[in-house]
Parts: sequence; structure tokens; C-alpha cells
Amino acid sequence: MADAPYLIALALLEQNGERAMPLQGKSLREPIPAGADPGEVGQQQALELLVRVWQRSDTGALARAAADRSLLLAEIPIEALMDQLPAWKAQWIRSGDTAAFVAQVKGLGGGIWSLNLEARGPLGFKPLV
Repeated sequence: MADAPYLIALALLEQNGERAMPLQGKSLREPIPAGADPGEVGQQQALELLVRVWQRSDTGALARAAADRSLLLAEIPIEALMDQLPAWKAQWIRSGDTAAFVAQVKGLGGGIWSLNLEARGPLGFKPLV
């Protein structure tokens, strides 16, 4: 992982018959320790992304495009944000192959988590392995 990791929140969704992947990100001072989750910074990025997704619903109904992998957080090197991620995003929008997209992001060496919320429970981060 690069010295300047970046945490991104991604929503894999469908709207008006087309796939979309809005994202939200923040640079981190330090990498997330192995075995840890994104914690408060992850919650904040997820909240900001979900507000953007909510606003997007004004232009049509939204649906999750990847079931429980539709809301993700990933720690990536800043270089990948500018180099690989745009191409991977475009590929996912064309193909909808979530497994391939997740594998590509995992290959960068940082963590990747799906987000879930159990009834009456806190927001949870599930590492994707």
C-alpha cells in the first residue's frame, strides 16, 4: 500500500435500466491496520455517499446492482484512484461483473469491505475475502 492511501465508498446501483457507480473518497494519513475496519472515517464516507445516492433518486428509482456487495468501502493507493479505477469503473458499468471488479480492487493490496446494517444494530463492515 502506498504511503498516501485513499478510502473510497462506492455504490453499485442501477437506475433507469443502466448501471452506475457513484463514489466518495478521502485521503488517509495512515493505512488502515491489517484486520481493522475503516471505523469512523468509513462511516463518514458512507454517509456522504448515501446522501449523494439519495439525491440521485430524484431522477428515477434506484436498485442495488450487486446485492450485499452494492455498498463498498475500499482502501486504495492514490495513484490507483487516478490510473486504474476509472477504467475498472467503466468496465463494471458495461459488464456488471462485480466479482471481477472486487478482485481488481483487492489486487491493489488494501482492504475492501461491504457495508451492512442489521435491525437495531450499528453499521457493520464485512471484509471481502
